[in-house]
Amino acid sequence: MMPLLFAAVGETNTIKKVGGNPEVKKHLENLGFVAGGLITVVSETAGNLIVNVKEARVAVSREMAQKIMI
Repeated sequence: MMPLLFAAVGETNTIKKVGGNPEVKKHLENLGFVAGGLITVVSETAGNLIVNVKEARVAVSREMAQKIMI
């Protein structure tokens, strides 16, 4: 298990766990980041990621990406 931050661009992974305080976890779940879901990194710029999750593209900051475990 590793943070999403270390995923390769173009690689599809399964979300294992979403960390953080309850408010952050709820926000990420509302965006589609749930355990068991598939996630693909589209691009990375300065640690910030653009990912495909549940048929949508979402921008994720470096701090948030560290809380999403794959």
